[in-house]
Amino acid sequence: MSTVRGGIAREHPRALAALLTVVGYVVVVGTLYADTGIYPEISEGTVDLLSDAIAVVNTATIGTLLAGIYFIRTDQIEKHRAAMISAFLLILVFLVMYLLKTGGGGRKEIVAGAPLRSLYLGMLGVHILLSVLAVPFVLYAITLGVTRTPSELKRTAHATVGRIAVSAWLVSLVLGVVAYLMLTFYYGPEQIEFVRGMA
Repeated sequence: MSTVRGGIAREHPRALAALLTVVGYVVVVGTLYADTGIYPEISEGTVDLLSDAIAVVNTATIGTLLAGIYFIRTDQIEKHRAAMISAFLLILVFLVMYLLKTGGGGRKEIVAGAPLRSLYLGMLGVHILLSVLAVPFVLYAITLGVTRTPSELKRTAHATVGRIAVSAWLVSLVLGVVAYLMLTFYYGPEQIEFVRGMA
């Protein structure tokens, strides 16, 4: 696979990763807490459909990341690169669906007193924290990965940053899927409150 030979991504990967991280945080926080009015209003049924699609995409991302780990451990560099780029593209698909779901529809929350609510909220909290922490590492690792050859990558922090990124990303994704499964299959309608989006 060819790599980018010049430009800001190659010359300033940390700065680019930092900039994209800030932009990503602003977009997500703005969607959650600001009345931007940029998202089309969607029904609760569409929110449910998007939640299902997000779970499928996140499960596929888990599989792709695990494949990427296997490929790098077996020294299949090009397959590793393809798997990690695929995982990154899948997470962009997730982001679009998540923003549309949350900004245009809303989210479901577990009502107080529901069984295992504390466990659910704890998992969700760790999922969100790891998602937030993973972003700059993922962006830095992917920027290095697509702008350098395998021999050049050996002289960078790509391997170390990549291990941190994948570890946080995988745990976050797994917890997110488990939280989705609990919300969808464990709790009954009387234990769930639909919270309309801010937008």
